[in-house]
Amino acid sequence: MAERRAFAQKISRTVAAEVRKQISGQYSGSPQLLKNLNIVGNISHHTTVPLTEAVDPVDLEDYLITHALAVDSGPLRDLIEFPPDDIEVVYSPRDCRTLVSAVPEESEMDPHVRDCIRSYTEDWAIVIRKYHKLGTGFNPNTLDKQKERQKGLPKQVFESDEAPDGSSYQDEQDDLKRRSMSIDDTPRGSWACSIFDLKNSLPDALLPNLLDRTPNEEIDRQNDDQRKSNRHKELFALHPSPDEEEPIERLSVPDVPKEHFGQRLLVKCLSLKFEIEIEPIFASLALYDVKEKKKISENFYFDLNSEQMKGLLRPHVPPAAITTLARSAIFSITYPSQDVFLVIKLEKVLQQGDIGECAEPYMIFKEADATKNKEKLEKLKSQADQFCQRLGKYRMPFAWTAIHLMNIVSSAGSLERDSTEVEISTGERKGSWSERRNSSIVGRRSLERTTSGDDACNLTSFRPATLTVTNFFKQEGDRLSDEDLYKFLADMRRPSSVLRRLRPITAQLKIDISPAPENPHYCLTPELLQVKLYPDSRVRPTREILEFPARDVYVPNTTYRNLLYIYPQSLNFANRQGSARNITVKVQFMYGEDPSNAMPVIFGKSSCSEFSKEAYTAVVYHNRSPDFHEEIKVKLPATLTDHHHLLFTFYHVSCQQKQNTPLETPVGYTWIPMLQNGRLKTGQFCLPVSLEKPPQAYSVLSPEVPLPGMKWVDNHKGVFNVEVVAVSSIHTQDPYLDKFFALVNALDEHMFPVRIGDMRIMENNLENELKSSISALNSSQLEPVVRFLHLLLDKLILLVVRPPVIAGQIVNLGQASFEAMASITNRLHKNLEGNDQHGRNSLLASYIYYVFRLPNTHPNSPSPGPGGLGGSVHYATMARSAVRPASLNLNRSRSLSNSNPDISGTPTSPDDEVRSIIGSKAMDRSCNRMSSHTETSSFLQTLTGRLPTKKLFHEELALQWVVCSGSVRESALQQAWFFFELMVKSMVHHLYFNDKLDAPRKSRFPERFMDDIAALVSTIASDIFSRFQKDTEMVERLNTSLAFFLNDLLSIMDRGFVFSLIKTCYKQVSSKLYSLPNPSVLVSLRLDFLRIICSHEHYVTLNLPCSLLTPPASPSPSVSSATSQSSGFSTNVQDQKIANMFELSVPFRQQHYLAGLVLTELAVILDPDAEGLFGLHRKVINMVHNLLSSHDSDPRYSDPQIKARVAMLYLPLIGIIMETVPQLYDFTETHNQRGRPICIAPDDYESESGSMISQTVAMAIAGTSVPQLTRPGSFLLTSTSGRQHTTFSAESSRSLLICLLWVLKNADETVLQKWFTDLSVLQLNRLLDLLYLCVSCFEYKGKKVFERMNSLTFKKSKDMRAKLEEAILGSIGARQEMVRRSRGQLGTYTMSSPSERSPSGSAFGSQENLRWRKDMTHWRQNTEKLDKSRAEIEHEALIDGNLATEANLIILDTLEIVVQTVSVTESKESILGGVLKVLLHSMACNQSAVYLQHCFATQRALVSKFPELLFEEETEQCADLCLRLLRHCSSSISTIRSHASASLYLLMRQNFEIGNNFARVKMQVTMSLSSLVGTSQNFNEEFLRRSLKTILTYAEEDLELRETTFPDQVQDLVFNLHMILSDTVKMKEHQEDPEMLIDLMYRIAKGYQTSPDLRLTWLQNMAGKHSERSNHAEAAQCLVHSAALVAEYLSMLEDRKYLPVGCVTFQNISSNVLEESAVSDDVVSPDEEGICSGKYFTESGLVGLLEQAAASFSMAGMYEAVNEVYKVLIPIHEANRDAKKLSTIHGKLQEAFSKIVHQDGKRMFGTYFRVGFYGTKFGDLDEQEFVYKEPAITKLAEISHRLEVNACMESSWEAFMVISNTLLI
Repeated sequence: MAERRAFAQKISRTVAAEVRKQISGQYSGSPQLLKNLNIVGNISHHTTVPLTEAVDPVDLEDYLITHALAVDSGPLRDLIEFPPDDIEVVYSPRDCRTLVSAVPEESEMDPHVRDCIRSYTEDWAIVIRKYHKLGTGFNPNTLDKQKERQKGLPKQVFESDEAPDGSSYQDEQDDLKRRSMSIDDTPRGSWACSIFDLKNSLPDALLPNLLDRTPNEEIDRQNDDQRKSNRHKELFALHPSPDEEEPIERLSVPDVPKEHFGQRLLVKCLSLKFEIEIEPIFASLALYDVKEKKKISENFYFDLNSEQMKGLLRPHVPPAAITTLARSAIFSITYPSQDVFLVIKLEKVLQQGDIGECAEPYMIFKEADATKNKEKLEKLKSQADQFCQRLGKYRMPFAWTAIHLMNIVSSAGSLERDSTEVEISTGERKGSWSERRNSSIVGRRSLERTTSGDDACNLTSFRPATLTVTNFFKQEGDRLSDEDLYKFLADMRRPSSVLRRLRPITAQLKIDISPAPENPHYCLTPELLQVKLYPDSRVRPTREILEFPARDVYVPNTTYRNLLYIYPQSLNFANRQGSARNITVKVQFMYGEDPSNAMPVIFGKSSCSEFSKEAYTAVVYHNRSPDFHEEIKVKLPATLTDHHHLLFTFYHVSCQQKQNTPLETPVGYTWIPMLQNGRLKTGQFCLPVSLEKPPQAYSVLSPEVPLPGMKWVDNHKGVFNVEVVAVSSIHTQDPYLDKFFALVNALDEHMFPVRIGDMRIMENNLENELKSSISALNSSQLEPVVRFLHLLLDKLILLVVRPPVIAGQIVNLGQASFEAMASITNRLHKNLEGNDQHGRNSLLASYIYYVFRLPNTHPNSPSPGPGGLGGSVHYATMARSAVRPASLNLNRSRSLSNSNPDISGTPTSPDDEVRSIIGSKAMDRSCNRMSSHTETSSFLQTLTGRLPTKKLFHEELALQWVVCSGSVRESALQQAWFFFELMVKSMVHHLYFNDKLDAPRKSRFPERFMDDIAALVSTIASDIFSRFQKDTEMVERLNTSLAFFLNDLLSIMDRGFVFSLIKTCYKQVSSKLYSLPNPSVLVSLRLDFLRIICSHEHYVTLNLPCSLLTPPASPSPSVSSATSQSSGFSTNVQDQKIANMFELSVPFRQQHYLAGLVLTELAVILDPDAEGLFGLHRKVINMVHNLLSSHDSDPRYSDPQIKARVAMLYLPLIGIIMETVPQLYDFTETHNQRGRPICIAPDDYESESGSMISQTVAMAIAGTSVPQLTRPGSFLLTSTSGRQHTTFSAESSRSLLICLLWVLKNADETVLQKWFTDLSVLQLNRLLDLLYLCVSCFEYKGKKVFERMNSLTFKKSKDMRAKLEEAILGSIGARQEMVRRSRGQLGTYTMSSPSERSPSGSAFGSQENLRWRKDMTHWRQNTEKLDKSRAEIEHEALIDGNLATEANLIILDTLEIVVQTVSVTESKESILGGVLKVLLHSMACNQSAVYLQHCFATQRALVSKFPELLFEEETEQCADLCLRLLRHCSSSISTIRSHASASLYLLMRQNFEIGNNFARVKMQVTMSLSSLVGTSQNFNEEFLRRSLKTILTYAEEDLELRETTFPDQVQDLVFNLHMILSDTVKMKEHQEDPEMLIDLMYRIAKGYQTSPDLRLTWLQNMAGKHSERSNHAEAAQCLVHSAALVAEYLSMLEDRKYLPVGCVTFQNISSNVLEESAVSDDVVSPDEEGICSGKYFTESGLVGLLEQAAASFSMAGMYEAVNEVYKVLIPIHEANRDAKKLSTIHGKLQEAFSKIVHQDGKRMFGTYFRVGFYGTKFGDLDEQEFVYKEPAITKLAEISHRLEVNACMESSWEAFMVISNTLLI
């Protein structure tokens, strides 16, 4: 516990106080400093509230009234208050698919039907938050809108992208180099030659007015204007959002409720042709699912007969309606599977003979034999003609076939179709029937297959197929049932199908099958309504075929549909007396018992009238017990009565024409009443058949009832099987739902008694029945509950709002209804898919969004809505007093609801928990609340069956929720979102109907309701806390639901009240948070909660951005009185305000309430001492990032003035991020690539990689041992402790830094300046550290990096790449292999290309073969496709370039503010040094031309204002600056060169003006040039030469200094630089040849005889080079020379006896050492500024060099020399009395002498060869001879081979030959 408590204390920021103590000790307690340190602490004069606790929010409504701002108009006006049109209630007409809406034709309808129709036709009632899309949930950064915002970006020019190929200009210049720089010139080359080159160069454009003496203020103003012009306004448009899943605050708008369709299939029937055409054939299509054994669509009837055939039936068929002429149909399949078949059935006109006889001609006759069989055919035709005339209205089964749908779809899915045969499945029906694809009809259209789910079952994207079905099976008269059909279909899928052995009927049926188009024209619904678009009613239509889904589909009804399908199945007349063999059943739908009462509601089949009054089944010839396969479709009347029934009449049809024999004889009757106890009667029936016509009044009874005196077939047994199926959006077909709706409607109509089932419910029993029916809703089937969901919820809500009056008593059903709603929502949540990321069921979300509206509380008037209300009455019970009886004007306390059914007047007390929440105030109220309207009830009862009490749904809902307990409360919590959203919509509607949307927020809702809300929020918050470990998933849902609720309330309620609710939630959590072992889960929930609330579209307005931080009036006297007191630290109130704005002070957190919470969370979680919260860093940073990027893109805040106000809300962010500096990811790490100092132990040399130029050649050329490029000092301070803090990830750090830059970019500059004035030196340096880090973080990566990341794998190393290249080129012969191997052996140096440099772009080569780190590469790498197009790479580079430029310009802006701030203070030196450090660092990185121009301008201004800074204090920085400027002088981009040259010239000029010479700059520039030439691979001598020429030109044109020595000094310097340039460039040329390289280095070092620092550097680097090649003796000699040089200058500086006198001391080691003697005339005096200032020109430097020399001699085996070296060293250590060192030395001497003894005569130092070069190709080397030293025992063949390899590398050396014992090249 102690640890936890400590953690809690730490979190409350005692840290700031501790820092104060420490610093006050260091700075002798200056009050100003103490105040400055207060970064995120609290202001002392306020009541301090720790950051871990929420402060009391400002009362926003009061504040806005009392602080009416002076802003009347202008952009800031919109920030003060929400816009007036913020919330709109819109009644949007629902889209109707059909041209006319589907409503019943009857005008009289019963209440249930009326309710259903209203539910399907009324407009959607939508509440729109007009600006909602501007909240963070719809931030364009997280959507695909980012690309739109990036349009029109300028292309930034970067040198790394522009640099030409190394080889492209290398070759052209090779000859030039050879000519101008010959190796046997004087060591420094020829002055004349150099001057000639320079004179011929062209300078770059000079900067205008550069040499004018302009006042500094004017320069600053010009620079500022130029920097601010053409800037990119939206920083975050250039920065990708962090990788997040769907943002938690995004609530998508639910889908509009609409009619359900599965995958839709268009089937077109093109033609049906038999071998003989003698009679009409009728066809139907339907889908069957074999596995489910279910018919899954209604029948589609089509007629493909010729006009001639149709003519045969004219007498029997009325004129055909166009709706019956369809030949194409759209089928819907919700559950596609491999078991779906398309079954085609054929019928023909009834004729004498069974099916086999009738089918025979079709099997035996062939079309080809028509002439041969002409007579027989004529006979058949005449017979058919007769039968058509006589029996035309009867049909008989004929043939059938089936198509395995998925075979067609899957084979059609493949895109390459060569064959025309479509084989449905392996080995199926070969030769019996086939399907052919007709390619001419198919066309070339192909649809992409989707890969999700079962490919084979996807019907939305296959290629249209045309099938030709050639074989049909004849129907078996005794196998017509569906059961038989399923057996056949299952059999068809087997290879050994029985059907294949049957003789087929040959025919040709052509069908097109394709995915249905989105909106087909000329389409009819199953009810024959025309679907939009239907341009012409005369066109043959396409029918939509109703689906009977294989399994339940859970979709609410949205259209009126009322269809009945009748399936006669079988009849058993075996035991019936008399002749009844050719039996047909006539089906009629009757509304009475008279034969004329048949209703024309039976849908016609094909080529007939649209509706008919009767339908006949097909006849099976001579069968007394036939099966039927008919489907009779009936349009049900909307309102059914007890007299509606189905009548079945059975006829015997006489096929033979006999005299006196009627065509049809009735042989039986039966019926089905449509209603039974008020419910639609459907299902499977086995009916008895009467032999006589039924008696009167039969229709209300069932035929099962034995009516007296009637004769029945087979003793009244059931002989007729029939199935009746309803597809209805009126009849629920669920007993529980039916009962509930019946009772509710009875109450509405006030009709008693109510008959339900066998019960008659009297009024006195109604209450219990109603309650039990509500609770019984749980038992109903889920499918009907979902289908009638909208109506069901509407009715439950109505019962809450309008409690019924039963027998004079008000019955409160609020509790019962609330329970029912909770249980329904939970059932849906658990059983249905389709919940969104917040667990919101899509059906319920759609209901609330579109359907729910406040019910009108007058029972018989329409719901509120447009047109639904008369005149001014907006809301019946809340109408103005003029519209309602005076007696209704009850006082408020009496109009409260009586919601607890158990309370008759004295309420039972709620449980203790609720009591504690609601408090005594609520308890007092509860008594009033339960009172009922007795005085008016009798009056109202006469008017209506209900008492329209003034209940408002949201009030009632809140109350029910607060008082509920147990399982009901649990259910409600599970689906809290549903009740919250209902409540909010109800509140909005209430305000809308009462014209209160513009009313003051404090008067919108009664206090009692607000108390309920407060109690509810409080209990739910405590639930979240108490259960978060047990029910994680539920608590997450509850947490987000609560947050969305409060977010919604901010739009409609008193916002101060909502803030207090937020505080309540915070208190609930923070009170117990730190007692938890692992607080991060709870803090994570709180972050989600806060993020959702802050996603409010008016978040900025809610934070009062226009308020100045005057301490708000609040209950706390100490706060309110603070205005008069002055802070303990600040000098005046103004200071106080500035400090408050930048700190999470109490006033800040109160007035900017939400922003305060966000920043507090950030500060607390990022606190390094916050144990256990590390995992939340990314989450909290993303929250801030998301908010800022949302503000950035928000069109409302595009005005800079407004953006400054928004940025003001985030000013404390700067302080918070400053505190996190030690934890931020170190983006500068890759810049710390030091060359290895020479004092490293010699053994370490072996480990150098030797594959890059960085440590050795580059540094050798560079002339400086350690580049001054490390993280700035203050970073090093924080890192000395080993970075004990947990470091943030690169992505989190990057997000934080972009947020920082956004605030700095948009904040008011004057405010920033005032704050910077208040900051201590320490803090300002911290800020500069941050900016330094930002430079590295947002450095441009370069196109090559983007291309590289695009390749599938990163190359592991450059060796690997070289191998690959060679393998690809395919020319690895022995010679190339040797080249490759020797490269590895000899450590030859290849230059590193810019793209190989560190991603952060060091100016030096990087230290090792680069290993790419994921977090340093493109930050979205993991989500990107690997193969991007060229354009995408270009686009990425464009954006990255713009981001780098903008980020650096913001940094530059901030540096300028810092400079202006500190230029007046006494501590400016250290700060300005930091500023310079950041500037230099930015110059070292990969920058765009645009930025560099501004950067150089700032640098020039800085040097001009503070010249002493560079030339006196920051000498290291001066060296750095020279290096940077020179580097940019060699840029390939002319504008960069112009600016760099100008800066360099002014630097010399200013240095000269201070002391009449510019030795410091001279020295630094000379050293920098050496460094630069070595490190840049694509270095172009020509560019640098042009810059040098530009500097010369400035000197010539500088009139002011013309009379001084300055122009001559500049000229000398420039010529000197040009010479170095020539030398060092030559070095690069010879870098493949180590001997030549060393020789050249020696000559160059000799040339620096007058510059000790440079000479020392070259000597050291020669030593390094030798050491690498294991030439230890040579390395030792170089080190001895270095030591001698140092000794020479030390003896001039210090007179210490024990130090060597100079180089003379070393002559015993080597006589050459005397070269280092400083006796020449032009020697520089060591005390001159900037000379001998390196670290080696010290005693310890000398010791280091000597120790290294001794070690190298020892490794070389030259032990005698070791003794000589130690002779110089021993006196120094003796003088210092360093016994330890002396002991070591003597130990080593003993070792050395022992080795001399042991190895006497065995030592071998090397093998020497004389090598001569002959041939003009060698230029300078022609006829030169050299002695080469090789390792001991090297053979001639080896050296000749090595030199041959070297020759190989030089492409110009084409021919060479080796001569025995001599090597001639």
